[in-house]
Amino acid sequence: MKYFDYSKLKEKKWPKDIVNYIGLIHEYKGRHDLYFALYNRDDLKDMVELAKKQSVEGSSDIDNIRTSESRLRQLMAGKTKPSNYDEQQLLGYRNVLNMIHDSYDYIPLTPNFILKFHKVMNQYSDGADSKYKDTPNEITNTHSKVAKKIIFKTLDPFETPYAIESLCDQYHRASKQFGIDSLLLIPIFIHDFLCIHPFDKGNGRISRILASLLLFKAGYMIGKYISIEKKMQKTMEEYFDALSDSSKGWHENKQDETEFIKYFLLVVLSAYRDFDERVSMVPKKRLAKEIVINAVSKQLDKFTKKEIMELCPEIKSSSVEISLRQLCEEGLIEKHGGGRSTYYSWRK
Repeated sequence: MKYFDYSKLKEKKWPKDIVNYIGLIHEYKGRHDLYFALYNRDDLKDMVELAKKQSVEGSSDIDNIRTSESRLRQLMAGKTKPSNYDEQQLLGYRNVLNMIHDSYDYIPLTPNFILKFHKVMNQYSDGADSKYKDTPNEITNTHSKVAKKIIFKTLDPFETPYAIESLCDQYHRASKQFGIDSLLLIPIFIHDFLCIHPFDKGNGRISRILASLLLFKAGYMIGKYISIEKKMQKTMEEYFDALSDSSKGWHENKQDETEFIKYFLLVVLSAYRDFDERVSMVPKKRLAKEIVINAVSKQLDKFTKKEIMELCPEIKSSSVEISLRQLCEEGLIEKHGGGRSTYYSWRK
C-alpha cells in the first residue's frame, strides 16, 4: 500500500550535483533579493506581466491547450471573453496564477485550497466543479512521437482524498519539524502529487501552480519575473523522462526522485540566470537600440522579433522593430522571410 513519510529524507544522502544546484540557487536568491534594494518594483512590472503571459501559455501548451498569440494577449488583458474550451482553460489558469501572485503569503497548502485552484481553473468551463477524480487515470506524454505514451498508472480514485491530505501534512511536517530544504521538498511534493493525479483533468497545470505557490512561500520569487512553466514547456521531453524515471517503484514506496529533483532544480537555476541577464536591461534611461543590441548579441544563430522582445520587456514592440530595421540597414544583421515566418541572423 502506498504511504508518505518525508521524515526519511533527513537521513538521505543526495548526489553532489543536487547539493551544488541547491547551493547555486541559494546564492542567486541572495543576489535577487539585493536587486529590490537597487530597483523600484515598478521598473520590473513589465517583466512580471511577460512572465505571467508565458506561464499561462507554457503550462497550458504542455497539456495541448492553446490559442493564437493575439487572442492570448487579449485574454490576459481582460479585453475579450473565451470563445472555446481551450480559451476557457487559459483564462482560468490566468486567474489562479493571479491568486498566487497576489496572495501567496495567505494561501495555505491544504486539500481545500488545491480543490479551490482546480475549481477556479475550470470556472469558465461547463461542469466546473471541485472534486477529485471518480475514474482511474494515468500520466501520459501526448507530445511524444508516438500517438500517446503512457508514463505512469496513478493512484486509484478511492485512495485519492486521503493521499492528498497525507501529502500536505507530510510537507508541513518535513518543513517545520525536520528542517528539510524547501528546494528538495517542493519537487518531491510535486512528483508525489503527479503520481496521485487527483483530478480527471488539469493535474499537470495544477502541479505547476502548486510549484509556484511553494516556491513563493519559501522565498524563491523568481517565477514572478521569469516563467518557470515556459522553461518546462521548452524542455518537455526532459520533464516527462525525469517524471518517468522517478516514478519507478512508487506504488511500492521504492521510488527514487533524484532525476525529477535534478530536472526541477535546473529549471529554477536557469530562471535565476535569465533574471540576472534581463535585470541589467531594466534602467529606463538606456536607449532602445542599445538594449536591442545587447539582446541580439546573445543570439548565436537565427532569431525572431518575438524572441528579442522577450529579452527586452522594458521597451515597446515598435522600438524593437525600429532597432532591428536599423541594424539591418547598418549591415550587422539580415532579415529573412516575411510575415509570421520572418526571422533574423547575423550577416555573414
